[in-house]
Amino acid sequence: MPELPISDPPAIIVTASRVEQTASETPASVTLIDSLNIERLGAPMVSDFLHLIPSVSVAVSGPVGSLTQVRIRGAEANQTLLFVEGIRANDPAAGNEPRFELLNADLASRIEVVRGPQSALWGSEAIGGVIAVSGEAPGSGGTQGFAEGGSHESWRGAARTSIGDLERGFSVGMAGQRSDGIDSFRGGGEKDGYRNLGLRSAGRYRLSPTLLLGASGFALRGKSEFDGFDPITFSHADTLDETHSKLAAGRLYAEIGRREASYGIVSASLLGSSNRNEIGDTTVNRTEASRRTLGLEGGHRFGKHQLIAALESEREMFEARDAAYGGFTNQDRTRKHQSVTAEWRATDLGPVSADFAIRQDVYSRFKDALTYRAALKVEIGSGVSIAGNYGEGIAQPSFFDLYGFFPGSFVGNPDLKPESSRGGDISLRYSAGPLGGSLTYYRQRLKDEIVDIFDASTFLSSTTNATGKSRRQGIEVEGYYRPSDALRITANYTWLDASEPGVNGGQLKEQRRPKHSGSVSIDGAHGRLTYGAAIAYTGDRIDTNFDAFPAERVRLGAYWLASAQLGYRIIDQVEAHLRVANAFNDDYQDAVGYRTEGRSINVGVRVALDR
Repeated sequence: MPELPISDPPAIIVTASRVEQTASETPASVTLIDSLNIERLGAPMVSDFLHLIPSVSVAVSGPVGSLTQVRIRGAEANQTLLFVEGIRANDPAAGNEPRFELLNADLASRIEVVRGPQSALWGSEAIGGVIAVSGEAPGSGGTQGFAEGGSHESWRGAARTSIGDLERGFSVGMAGQRSDGIDSFRGGGEKDGYRNLGLRSAGRYRLSPTLLLGASGFALRGKSEFDGFDPITFSHADTLDETHSKLAAGRLYAEIGRREASYGIVSASLLGSSNRNEIGDTTVNRTEASRRTLGLEGGHRFGKHQLIAALESEREMFEARDAAYGGFTNQDRTRKHQSVTAEWRATDLGPVSADFAIRQDVYSRFKDALTYRAALKVEIGSGVSIAGNYGEGIAQPSFFDLYGFFPGSFVGNPDLKPESSRGGDISLRYSAGPLGGSLTYYRQRLKDEIVDIFDASTFLSSTTNATGKSRRQGIEVEGYYRPSDALRITANYTWLDASEPGVNGGQLKEQRRPKHSGSVSIDGAHGRLTYGAAIAYTGDRIDTNFDAFPAERVRLGAYWLASAQLGYRIIDQVEAHLRVANAFNDDYQDAVGYRTEGRSINVGVRVALDR
């Protein structure tokens, strides 16, 4: 994915196609959180902002910094594809899941979410949708510093700078957070805190009118303390578990030509990750992985049509080591993957814009996959349009799915097929000046879901592709009113029906997916004041209580999560702020058995040398 400039207005969308397009012309269901939202609301983690996006369910297993899973339109947590600074960032050392618990929002200047199957464009994991997080574009302005402290002995700090312009420029940012946290089990025990440190950068240098060189990268490091399970009773307990995680990646690319005519991009990226689990400073196990990707993309525009083709070659390496089981879980695995993608786009065909993409993925360790996507948008007039999307998504098996974990207990299944989903949406949209909104209905079906199985005759567990289909459908309502920079209001509501095949037939409600959810956010600036506030509603959900024997399904109650920040510019270069999180002090759980933080109050200061 190339680095792209941010233009507001119009907003530029980078993940709904292989090339950039404006929000007004894309048929895809997209939500963009811009730099003003991020700065004025002031939440510490990227996942805090995902609460404000339709059909996105966020589950944090404890206080801030704990394992964070994101599900889009009822899909599984490993069926969301994440890009950070234009680099595919799902962690191959952690079951291909995105590591949202490591994503510090102080490094982000935009968060983009494309909902619905996108594997025809981006490949594996893009079943529920795609999330792209990026920092300041090169040359977007100046030097800033930020510091904040508050409840739970927490602090945050960040610094960033940008020089040059979009043609020849560079931007870099660093941010860190830490907190003593709370006891995530029952209260009264030892506190479970976290810390993270992040670095991101991007640069562009145009050597000539038709040759651009670019680079981007990020490095994330985190430690999360949590309460796990008693090794004797196997019940949830107040333990001294902690996870140390590192995730880093870099990308180089060269672009020849111009997007408005003909262009070509050659790119190379490398991602590395490691996760180490400890109990009381004693290492239990660790996993490490790397992903090397080489890419070639080209496009040609003729009139109102554009053809794009892309080739990718990917190689992943995986290593697992343990101390607790005498090395019996040790593994060293590799796999390769190639893909070819073709996309056709047509814009301004009278009132019609259209897009079609098809992709073939060839895997070395499991079955290949062919996916497609078709999209259409028709302008009716007076700001009203209709858009429709239909496509497929896939999610590849993890290394543990294929090869197992413990030879005498959990064995893998090298004959697995990728999970696959098919579905689409149709939406009615309105946009006229400061007012706009949309009404969307979507429907998806998931087949070949990878599930765990147990053989009572051998006492071995393994994985298989399930029979039957999981069903997801929903309605999204979005609206905004932005008359001026002094007032920007965004609101949404989602109704979701997500179910999976039951063991004894019929359909069971999917876990950790609320039937009803929604949010309202407000931000603005007036004189020396800046302000932002948001409230997100998460309805009742189903979860599984493994402390009971046998494990039982339980209902988690609904909750409201409210936050607000008020800033005052003391002098042109210095702004002080007061921020409140969980303002209603709601007592809630995203995962059964894991407590979350109550109300917290924080104060901070921001220094902008370019102001």
